[in-house]
Amino acid sequence: QVQLVESGGGLVQPGGSLRLTCVATGDIFSIGVMAWFLQAPGKQRECVAGMSRGGDTNYADSVEGRFTISRDNAKNSLYLEMGSLQPEDSAVYYCAGSRLRIHPSRSRYSHYHYWGQGTQVTVSS
Repeated sequence: QVQLVESGGGLVQPGGSLRLTCVATGDIFSIGVMAWFLQAPGKQRECVAGMSRGGDTNYADSVEGRFTISRDNAKNSLYLEMGSLQPEDSAVYYCAGSRLRIHPSRSRYSHYHYWGQGTQVTVSS
């Protein structure tokens, strides 16, 4: 089994930046592609960025050029650098891991087997 724990959320002003961290413990060698999802109130959870073990990345159009996903396999960690944040980026952000070793652009919500508890990001003045 795998446990994922996110940190780094908080309140930030529009135009500001945040860095989210996700640390994996347990059967980490079973983890293939990983991703960050967000879920705003009343909306479905959606993927904003994904990354394979080999470093392939994929981004949602809404965050392309503003967010950067990275991964340190030696530290069992996944990161999301978020810049130029806007109020519409406010949501609970979840770290997710899959046992599948696929390109992140091919991954779907149903492919992810492991989930963190989420961290709140609020963008407001």
